[in-house]
Amino acid sequence: MRKWIVLLVVLVVLAGGGFYIWFNSSSTEPSTQLTAATVPQTSAGATTFTIDSSSSTASFTIDEELRGSPKTVVGTTSDVAGQVSLDPADPSTAQIGTIEISARTLVTDEGQRNNAIRRFILSTDQYEFIDFAPTSITGLPASISIGTPFDFTVTGDLSIKGTAKSVTFDVTATLTSDTTLEGKATTKVTRSDFGLTIPSVPFVANVSDDVGLELDFVATSG
Repeated sequence: MRKWIVLLVVLVVLAGGGFYIWFNSSSTEPSTQLTAATVPQTSAGATTFTIDSSSSTASFTIDEELRGSPKTVVGTTSDVAGQVSLDPADPSTAQIGTIEISARTLVTDEGQRNNAIRRFILSTDQYEFIDFAPTSITGLPASISIGTPFDFTVTGDLSIKGTAKSVTFDVTATLTSDTTLEGKATTKVTRSDFGLTIPSVPFVANVSDDVGLELDFVATSG
């Protein structure tokens, strides 16, 4: 009898401390395949580059205290889609289409955390995708040559869990060939701006409100 009482107490403690939150999972499978929205070409010399998901990664970083020790959590997914239209002779005509990311397939180094992210933080059964819809591009050079990196910024509406906020990404890109564009886009957002709250569990504390976002991309034409 005493063993059963002890077991019952343990289960109650686990339930109160987040057992349900951390061990129940949502779907990890996308409901549909990501497809890049077609971006319009505004220059006769423009080339359309489509993000290659097999060579690209979208990620977030956030600091937390896990079991009393500081930790930087990194979550990644390769399920990302988007297009860029670029004329190297006239970069001012460049267009970037909506970038779409599958929130369901974001993974960190712990399965329990992944479950909490999908089920409670991002609610990915209801809000499956994270979207970034560019509204302006600034800082492009007068011309672009193959092999020479160039920097610019992209401002747009970032939508996470049904909330959209204006966000600016810093981008460094390189046209590595006539058919390949590679680069990295980075920014920082505040998770509370998007209504993202962290479930209360006994071994996680002091989760930062600042979140770093990064897109490492390879986009190809043809």
